[in-house]
This record gives sequence, C-alpha cells and structure tokens, in this order.
Amino acid sequence: MEFWPEFLASSWGREFVAGGVGGMAGVISGHPLDTLRIRLQQPPPSTGGIGRASAVRLLRSIVAAEGPSALYRGMGAPLASVTFQNAMAFQVYAILSRSFDSSDDPTEPPSYKSVALGGVGTGALQSLMLSPVELVKIRLQLGGDRLGPLGTAKHILKHEGLRGIYRGLSITILRDAPSHGVYFWTYEFSREKLHPGCRKTGQESLGTMLVAGGLAGVASWVCCYPLDVVKSRIQAQVGFKRYNGIVDCFQRSVREEGVSVLWRGLGTAVARAFVVNGAIFSAYELALRFLANGN
Repeated sequence: MEFWPEFLASSWGREFVAGGVGGMAGVISGHPLDTLRIRLQQPPPSTGGIGRASAVRLLRSIVAAEGPSALYRGMGAPLASVTFQNAMAFQVYAILSRSFDSSDDPTEPPSYKSVALGGVGTGALQSLMLSPVELVKIRLQLGGDRLGPLGTAKHILKHEGLRGIYRGLSITILRDAPSHGVYFWTYEFSREKLHPGCRKTGQESLGTMLVAGGLAGVASWVCCYPLDVVKSRIQAQVGFKRYNGIVDCFQRSVREEGVSVLWRGLGTAVARAFVVNGAIFSAYELALRFLANGN
C-alpha cells in the first residue's frame, strides 16, 4: 500500500514514470507515419523499384485497401512495452550521463560530452529490449501476421526460435548506440540555445520542449537512417531468407535498387521523428514537473 507514494517520492521513481508517459505519447502520435516508413523501406516485388508509390500514394492505397486501422497495426507491441522501455532509457541515460561527467557539483548539468556518451550507452543497452519488439511490430505492419503482438511473438519463437526473435539485434545496436548519442546531445544543446540557462533551472517553455525534442529526433534519424533500412529488411524476412546478414543486405539493396534505396522513406521518418520526439520530451518534462510539484 505504501509502495507508490514512496516510489514517486524518489527522484528516480518520478523520472521512471515520466519516461513511460513520454514513451506512450510518442508511440500514439507517430505510429501511422512509422507504418508508412516501414512499407516504403521494403524491396519491391521485382527488382528495380519501378512504379514504387510515393508516401502520399502509399497512404491512400493503404487506407483504401485495408482501412485506416491498418496504419495502427502493430502498435500494441511497442505500446505494451514502451512504458518500461522508455522509462528505463531515461533512467539509464540520467545515470550514465552523470557517471561520465567529471564535475562533482550535483547542481550543474552534465557536460555535452557526458550527455553524448550517456546516450551511446543507453542506446546500446536498450537495444536488447527494443530489437524483439521492433521485429514483432515490423511483421505486423507489413501485414504478414494477423495473430496480434503476443501471438506473433509466440509464432516466431515456435518456428524460428530465440535466434529468430532476436534477428536484427546486431544492426539494432549499430543503429541505436550512435543515434542515441546524437539524440540526447541535440536535445540538450537545442534547449539551451532556445532558452539559455534552462539546463540548470529546468524552466523552459513548452515550445522549447517541442522544438528541441523534434530537432533531436530528426538529427538522430538522419545519422542512422541507412542502417535502419537494412535493419527493417533483415527483420521483415520470413521463411525464405533473401539476405545473408548485414553486409549482404546492404550490398544487394544498393546493387539492385541504387544508393537512393538507403534513404527511401527518409521524409516520412523525419516528419514522424519531429512529431514523436517533440511529444516524448514534452510529455516527459511536463509529467516530471507534475510529479515533483503537483502542478
């Protein structure tokens, strides 16, 4: 009975809950654009990519053929896990950024170098949890599995084993470790530039949170996007394996569809990143203030 009051009375407890709130806000606000991104990244039925639809045409065709609910297919997987995942990510980042910082003054914010290193460590660690969730989400978004998140996960474990559920782990780590370094560094740098002194006072406006969070999301996606294309293709494979690992997927994709394939769907991803990460950081900061001050 006394757990929640004591839990929320601690700073790490409030950060954990606020991180979960931010994660849920991000999933709900950005999943339709994420579905478009995943479908745009997939190889065409025949090589060459002739007649590939634009994001707008693809959106219209999905809604017409499958209904608006198709844009939210697969959302249950990340939404079910995102509270814990995002809460842990913010908590681990707070610990690592402080650990890498040479300053002994707890009132001073971590240096930008410590922020970047903390982000890299956070991205690498959270990949262990994120990789299976994204695998299930991608399978559902592509319409290949109609069993729901839990049923799809069970199906993968049964037919492909533990190796199957963790397919794409290496490329997920390669994507998320550097991108999270860029992510947190960009957020802290942007919020300080938009509202000088706010890193120490924590008194930035909602507009600052939205813009700084949005810019952080855009920067992190641009720096890792080719790796995300490779990851999506590897994790989308069911039955016949078209690609034999990361290097083979990269080489064959470029050879068959051109270098531009590595940036296919970037516009949709960037638009989603700005919306989602603005929502994540805003919800996180506002929830943290509410839990700490009650207003």
